[in-house]
Amino acid sequence: MATMNRRTVLRGMLGGSAITVALPLLDCFLDSNGEALADGAPLPKCFASWFQGLGYAPTFWEPKTIGTGYDFGVQLKALTPMRDKINIFSGLKVFLDAHPAGAHSAGPQGVLQGGVTAPQLPSLDQIIADSIGTRTRYRSLEVSCDGSQESTSRRSATALNASQPSPVALYKDLFGPDFKDPNAANFMPDPIVMARKSVLSAVTDKRQDLLKQVGTSDRARLDEYFSSLRAMENKLQIQLEKPAPMEACTIPKGTEFEVQPGMLIDEAREANRLFAGLLAHAMSCGQTNVASVNFGGSSSNLRQAGSQQTFHMYTHEEMVDPVLGYQKQVAWFSNQVAESLLEFARAFESIREGKGTLLDRSIIMYSTDSGYARSHSVENLPLMTIGSGGGALKTGLHVAAKGDGVTRVGLTVMQALGVPIGSWGIESNTTTKTITEVMA
Repeated sequence: MATMNRRTVLRGMLGGSAITVALPLLDCFLDSNGEALADGAPLPKCFASWFQGLGYAPTFWEPKTIGTGYDFGVQLKALTPMRDKINIFSGLKVFLDAHPAGAHSAGPQGVLQGGVTAPQLPSLDQIIADSIGTRTRYRSLEVSCDGSQESTSRRSATALNASQPSPVALYKDLFGPDFKDPNAANFMPDPIVMARKSVLSAVTDKRQDLLKQVGTSDRARLDEYFSSLRAMENKLQIQLEKPAPMEACTIPKGTEFEVQPGMLIDEAREANRLFAGLLAHAMSCGQTNVASVNFGGSSSNLRQAGSQQTFHMYTHEEMVDPVLGYQKQVAWFSNQVAESLLEFARAFESIREGKGTLLDRSIIMYSTDSGYARSHSVENLPLMTIGSGGGALKTGLHVAAKGDGVTRVGLTVMQALGVPIGSWGIESNTTTKTITEVMA
């Protein structure tokens, strides 16, 4: 194999088609300190927007301590293991400027597009992609965990970036053979066949040659990387295969088939786990630097198996528990969301790069549509960042900015990622103020 660099890939043939498998960041691609590429260029920064509607109950998510050493509110306790890498922002709001407070739309417009009635503006992830996504195979990737194509990512009023709802399809795009039948007028590749025909098997010889050329630490990292890809292939194939017959199984009755695929909370969480691994690998392989995740939509219809009551319905119909002080079932769903966000961040943290991890050079931004879903409030929206963006952000801080606009977080994230921007937002949501407490 020729001299290796950041753009080295493994090439092979599968089903008559040429394929490539990208590689993660290896020590041999980095400088002697493991903090930059071997040619002296800085490691590229990465960004992921992670959105889930319906927010959290006021006073039950905010930390009581300002600054470091804070404790999450009861509804965000699941995030505690990663507290030192999380910045949490409270007190921020969307200024409506006399515009109608569109239920479930004003919040994400304010947080991700800079103001209400702003569909003509590009979303924050696309502004970032214009800066850090122009030299990758995919300018950005958008996924949805609830089986829909709902997305918070848009280029303009008429250019919405629809989300990919299928982990299998994303896997095929990222790591599978790009096969097109020249004789078929309308051809849909069979994902079952693609899952069975392992991409790694097609580059076995090249993979073995590569392992002989790298050092001990890179060899261990490649073994770990290829093992995780193989595990991902196997997991996706299991989902595609017909289960073995079970005599005790009967066809269910009722309205279960009327629900869109992926609307069960367990299905959304599994999709989130798969997408987290795929996106983390895509970023570690330099295929993209920007991603957008829609976990359950702004008016989330996620539900538990065996129940027709959705997360959204509970936020409006469930009574506040007189002892707890919040809606108990809503809090259960909210905890599922927090656990899923943690799982997403851990996928980035699990990929080692030199002395650090993929998460160390990334910023994951959590946002939602409501400060209190029961009343569609856009006051005190829960917002968080995870990761330092290559040291551009301090982490482990709670910043209280009561009454300030949510756009301060977006501007802070963009500047931390190197976007040349000094002002962001429209009307009263316009800001030139970053959140200096977290800027390194």
